[in-house]
Amino acid sequence: MDVGQYLQRIGYEGPLEPTLETLRALHLRHLESVPFENLDIHARRPIVLDEEAFFDKVVRRRRGGFCYELNGLFALLLRALGFQVTYLSGRVSQDGIHDRGPEFDHLLLEITLDGPWLVDVGFGDSFAEPLPLAPGQWASQGQMFRLEQRGDDWRLTQEQPDGTWKLHYVFTRVPRQLQDFSEMCRFHQTSPESFFLKNQICSRKTATGRVTLSGQRLIITEAGQREVRVLERAEEAEQALLELFGVPRGSLGLFPFTPA
Repeated sequence: MDVGQYLQRIGYEGPLEPTLETLRALHLRHLESVPFENLDIHARRPIVLDEEAFFDKVVRRRRGGFCYELNGLFALLLRALGFQVTYLSGRVSQDGIHDRGPEFDHLLLEITLDGPWLVDVGFGDSFAEPLPLAPGQWASQGQMFRLEQRGDDWRLTQEQPDGTWKLHYVFTRVPRQLQDFSEMCRFHQTSPESFFLKNQICSRKTATGRVTLSGQRLIITEAGQREVRVLERAEEAEQALLELFGVPRGSLGLFPFTPA
C-alpha cells in the first residue's frame, strides 16, 4: 500500500508516529474526506472484501464505501503506521432501541495504545474522534456518547437533542478476521431485507456539520441548521456527488431511487 497516496487522499500532513494524537487527527480527516456511501450496491457493482480493492476504490478512484471497506482500509493504514489494530464485529440496532442485528453486521476497530480505543470511520453520523473503550460517557465535538458493558457485550449509544439515548450498535471484543464478514457483506448487497439495498446514501462529515445525499434528497446541516432539497434529475445528483463529496461522475446508482 502507498501510504503517501492514502494520506494525500485524506489531506493529512501531520505526524505519523503511532500516538493518540495521530490517531485522532487521522480519524477526523478520514471522516471529512471519505464519504460513507453505498452507490456500488445500487449500480450492481459487486463489493469484495479485498484490501487492494479497497485501496483502488477509495484512494485511486476517490470513492467512499461502507463499513467493511472504510474500516478495512483504515485498519490497513493504521497497521502500516505501527498501530496495533483488531477487527471487531458489531450488531447494528435498526430502531435505536433494541439489539436485534446479526453478527458481522458491522465492522469496527479496536486500537491498543496506553489502553484500548474504539475507532470507526464507517458508520455515517457517529463519533468524530476515537473513544476510550471503557464504560462511561464521552464527548466528541459537542456530542455525547456512552459505552456500557453488559457481560461480553458493549453498547454504544448517543445522546439525542431531547435527552434520550439512541443505540447505534452492540459489539464484543472478540478478535475477528476480515473474511469473517464475507457472508454479511454479500447479504447487504443482495438481500431484499438489507438496509443498504433499500436505501441509496452518500454522507460526509464537514467542519461545520454534515452533507448527505439520501435517495433524491440532498440534506445539508451547518451549525445545527438543516436544509433539504429534492433533486429531480440524475445530472443534479451527479453534480452534487462531485462537488460535495468528491465522487467522480458515473458513480451514481439508480436514479430516481427506487427501493428494491
